[in-house]
Amino acid sequence: MKALLISRDTQLYAEIASQGAARVPPLNVAASRASLRDALDRPLVDAPSLVIVDTSEAEAADGDLLERLTRHYAAAHFMLLTDNHHPELLIRAMRAGVREVLQLPLVHRALHEAIDRIAASAGVASLRDGKVLAFIACKGGSGATFISTNFGYALATLADKKVLLIDLHRQFGDATLYLSDQKPAMTLSDVCRQIARIDGPFLESCLVHVAPGFGVLAAADDPGQTTEAKPEHIDTILRVARQHYDYILLDVGRQIDAVSLRALDSTDAIYPVLQLALPDIRDARRLLDIFRSLGYITDNIRLIVNRYEKGGRLRLQDLHAALGAEVLHTVPNDYVAVTDSVNQGIPVLQLARGSAAARSLADLVEVVTARRVTETKGLLDRLFGRGEGDD
Repeated sequence: MKALLISRDTQLYAEIASQGAARVPPLNVAASRASLRDALDRPLVDAPSLVIVDTSEAEAADGDLLERLTRHYAAAHFMLLTDNHHPELLIRAMRAGVREVLQLPLVHRALHEAIDRIAASAGVASLRDGKVLAFIACKGGSGATFISTNFGYALATLADKKVLLIDLHRQFGDATLYLSDQKPAMTLSDVCRQIARIDGPFLESCLVHVAPGFGVLAAADDPGQTTEAKPEHIDTILRVARQHYDYILLDVGRQIDAVSLRALDSTDAIYPVLQLALPDIRDARRLLDIFRSLGYITDNIRLIVNRYEKGGRLRLQDLHAALGAEVLHTVPNDYVAVTDSVNQGIPVLQLARGSAAARSLADLVEVVTARRVTETKGLLDRLFGRGEGDD
């Protein structure tokens, strides 16, 4: 999509051009003009699909010029960037058919949402519309990293999905160690430092590739580098990732800060991971209270109980009564298989295909992807290596 920007602010031009270039398909800021008068005096030979007008230095009388420009580029969509100094101009713009108005200073997320609406109305489709799933530990040692990493491997290998896992641990992130002995060439902090470069191929090149269709964006090795990641960077990374992957998994850790909250704001589902013990339940209640206070949809928050053993004094019904949240899945206490997997850095599906943990991950793939039982015979065949001639 081709855009014309009307603004005297060179920094704003660079900002919009950078954000536009990272989109799929890209928004090309093909030209700029200093003012509405300049835009009318020097029209583009090839009409733009989008005209972005910075009104921060406009005057009330510029309403006539804006109306003329909307008539000149009658097929284009218009977007106004405003600091609210000229309400009369805003009214004139709305009468002229302008439907997208954003506040200055520019919020990247709002910009992309507006461009998404314009692209949808123009019939421009993105490559994919991936789902973002967040795994967050209710208590340290709950097993959230093991589940998120091994579930990502299961999605890619059993369900033929293209999967990205992002390690959002601010300190001591080690998701890659659960799956591979490769040293990450790039980390989340490195990507954030080069956020203007991000597109699908660049993001793919930064990953530790665990299996065909599954890669991990590692956390920074040095905790001091975590300041490189900003909330707006997470917005940009997830927006690009949605267009290139079927599922984006977030290993959030336990921290609740500006970066993790921005990531959680973008999720399609949140999976708090806990064990069936009172300290875990207490921390889970605190976490769910935070989510409710933030207005997160309760139906999108589903619990995963790790190291579950039937017959214990605490039951799943007790957990539901205490927390008011549904249990999506239970992962059995398969200590030997899980410990061997973690210690060797090999996915449990690859290391111990017939283990209880591997079976549980296959079940979780079916639950999350909503595949009917009759459609999932291939998952079990691939997991346990059965051929057509096997009994």
